[in-house]
Amino acid sequence: DGRLRLSRQGVIFKNSKTGKVDNIQASELAEGVWRRVALGHGLKLLTKNGHVYKYDGFRESEFDKLSDFFKAHYRLELAEKDLCVKGWNWGTVRFGGQLLSFDIGEQPVFEIPLSNVSQCTTGKNEVTLEFHQNDDAEVSLMEVRFYVPPTQEDGVDPVEAFAQNVLSKADVIQATGDAICIFRELQCLTPRGRYDIRIYPTFLHLHGKTFDYKIPYTTVLRLFLLPHKDQRQMFFVISLDPPIKQGQTRYHFLILLFSKDEDISLTLNMNEEEVEKRFEGRLTKNMSGSLYEMVSRVMKALVNRKITVPGNFQGHSGAQCITCSYKASSGLLYPLERGFIYVHKPPVHIRFDEISFVNFARGTTTTRSFDFEIETKQGTQYTFSSIEREEYGKLFDFVNAKKLNIKNRGLKEGMKQSYDEYADSDEDQHDAYLERMKEEGKIREENANDSSDGSGEETDESFNPGEEDDDVAEEFDSNASASSSSGDGDSDRDEKKPAKKAKIVKDRKPRKKQVESKKGKDPNAPKRPMSAYMLWLNANREKIKSDHPGISITDLSKKAGELWKAMSKEKKEEWDRKAEDARRDYEKAMKEYSVGSKSESAKAERSKKKKKKQEKQMKGKAEKKGASSKSLSSTKSPAKNMSESFKSKEFVSSDESSSGENKKEDSEEEGVASLPPSSEESASGSD
Repeated sequence: DGRLRLSRQGVIFKNSKTGKVDNIQASELAEGVWRRVALGHGLKLLTKNGHVYKYDGFRESEFDKLSDFFKAHYRLELAEKDLCVKGWNWGTVRFGGQLLSFDIGEQPVFEIPLSNVSQCTTGKNEVTLEFHQNDDAEVSLMEVRFYVPPTQEDGVDPVEAFAQNVLSKADVIQATGDAICIFRELQCLTPRGRYDIRIYPTFLHLHGKTFDYKIPYTTVLRLFLLPHKDQRQMFFVISLDPPIKQGQTRYHFLILLFSKDEDISLTLNMNEEEVEKRFEGRLTKNMSGSLYEMVSRVMKALVNRKITVPGNFQGHSGAQCITCSYKASSGLLYPLERGFIYVHKPPVHIRFDEISFVNFARGTTTTRSFDFEIETKQGTQYTFSSIEREEYGKLFDFVNAKKLNIKNRGLKEGMKQSYDEYADSDEDQHDAYLERMKEEGKIREENANDSSDGSGEETDESFNPGEEDDDVAEEFDSNASASSSSGDGDSDRDEKKPAKKAKIVKDRKPRKKQVESKKGKDPNAPKRPMSAYMLWLNANREKIKSDHPGISITDLSKKAGELWKAMSKEKKEEWDRKAEDARRDYEKAMKEYSVGSKSESAKAERSKKKKKKQEKQMKGKAEKKGASSKSLSSTKSPAKNMSESFKSKEFVSSDESSSGENKKEDSEEEGVASLPPSSEESASGSD
């Protein structure tokens, strides 16, 4: 945003954010264009020296006033030109001053200021423009590709002509002069492919079949020379900041792979005096040796940085690295003197001074391997998995010698303070959900205790023998006691066991839960009290929303957790007192509620017993009528007769009960109660 001022002398625009002033003299103006744009209407001014200025935000009614002013003072006709909005992607490119305009017919579609172009690369019938990143914008346009059709004209390459037009005005690194030396067809792992590397005095030029990269030496942070585990290859790693870009991909590391057997003779494109003066003996005009040595030596001299190599670490196999996996790919982890580096996909470099702690974890799939976890002080976690068990001792000794915190070893001398600081950080984030669950768990236990105090009759009815285990056991063991009087002591013990098993087989807990869940559904039951945190959150939720408009529910709970943690002890005590009062009120209400519910349940029990008594009398009458038919079968097994004569209340009620509410429970009781007789039959049969 800013202010635009038109005067007889020229046009002045002042940017309200930066204070930058554009001053265009009236004599420099060559053309004025009025057009409709995204922000209403816009004015485009072209100067005689090729510069373009665009101002948006005008109203349509202002056109006549501006047109008259331009005619009177600048002697310019303010032309009206509309942008093409057809959506076509096939048109004509025109270069005008610092601007590339893509037109369909006579109407422009879009324009690119060539001063924003950072890189221009060519391919087969294709030109790619890359742009400088705009730090002020959340989203930046980074790349545009143009397809240039081949032409019939001999000697003119339309792709190269297009690229030259762009490069003549673009803000790119120009390869002025000859390269100091060139390395041909080097294998590059990231970005993947084979590249020619041209070494210039101030930058490195990677030229591949598809992409070109120009890397200024000022962006090189570190150089690494790492031997491969097979001892036949070498990695040369160049750390970059800012990284090189390919579309949306960022390459923070340039990784070259060399064979140790490759040799090269190198001649620098400089005379000996220049070499001596510039490199002070670090390089000579003619050099020969291994390819990786030559590349690393030249890079070290030009970048003027040390090359990092692995230290004195040696793994189980004698290599200076450890085979492992990071994310989905397998690679090599190199313990260095001041950090770890992993190659190659993706490359990772972690310095010791940014490590919070390391952790040795058991492998998830097999005991033959383990995982090595590193967490940084910023909270980023790196997990290197599938490390052979034999490497554990060497890696542990190395980490120990570097005095890194090892999480799963416990507190050690010299590390206690820093480890304690880290251990506390687990509680930095207040977990509102966990707080609520703990509170509900306590209340649930209290409810269970309250319900067990007066639930003897109820559990007997629903066959939940928590209160009357002994009575039920006697009912089951009655057959065994009868048979023991006739001298069959061994079968006594055998028959008692399945009876007990029958009790255990039935799930008691679900029954109790069922009772609890029925209780919990009662709308008249008192509401559970809130914790101190939840009381505070309810009171302050609207205030947090007003302080942070548009905040999401998850972000609100995180913010609330932070505020609660930062609150002073005195303020927290106030809410603790409120929570304690609410808890006492709840307990009082719960006692009153439980007394009322017990009296109601007692009435219900009495009516049930009365009904059962009537059913039992009816059953007795029916049995007397059929006594003659039953007397024939009674001679088969005295034990069976005894079991039928000692049937429990549950068994009887399950046979005849027609109440829809207890059908399921009665059927289960029948199954349990009928198990002991069947087991006794089998026992008597074996006897």
